[in-house]
Amino acid sequence: MIWKSLFGLDQRPATARLAEVRNITIGRTVRLDALAWRMLENTGFRLERDTLEITAQGVIKLDDGSHVHRFYTDDELMLQAVSQQADGSDADDFTLFRPWSSTYPAGRGDKEAFLQRMAKARWDEDGLPPFDRFWYDEDDRDQPPVQLWEAVYYERDADPVRHIRQTCMLYSRDLQPAGTELLLALAMEPEGGDYTHEIMVGLPLGLAEFSA
Repeated sequence: MIWKSLFGLDQRPATARLAEVRNITIGRTVRLDALAWRMLENTGFRLERDTLEITAQGVIKLDDGSHVHRFYTDDELMLQAVSQQADGSDADDFTLFRPWSSTYPAGRGDKEAFLQRMAKARWDEDGLPPFDRFWYDEDDRDQPPVQLWEAVYYERDADPVRHIRQTCMLYSRDLQPAGTELLLALAMEPEGGDYTHEIMVGLPLGLAEFSA
């Protein structure tokens, strides 16, 4: 549930024809059921539309053999799916994320402090209530952030336009009347690009809450 698998740094994904996950891929439109977030109380997730125009797609291969498929809009909303099969045919774990903040670290000390925060069992973010660590959720001790490579594509049959090394941790909190909000903290280092600290806020989506 909700990208529960833990994974380590894997080899960069090879070039291949991109998956269509429940008919979602580059160039498609995803329609959302806005009740997925509008009925929730005290959530940091806000979205004023119910469609996503997919213009980029990311692929991550996890150490356990499963795959993360990421679908992006031009304004960096991200619909994420997890599957055991590379073609995404068995995907049953979906999350919609929106950017919360993006910053450039001031120096090495700032980078190290962010990584140390990701090792903690609790995340405090300005403007949001506290979140508890979703991975290692039964262990309050410091845990190492997860590392991975993501290949990002702008065309289905072309080579990836970039590879991004990411160090990340996932957090969650309960919402009323019945829901979960997620926070994804990432240190991102694109090949040939700038190192940034990213915070994204998201909600799990049921299969009936979106279509393409």
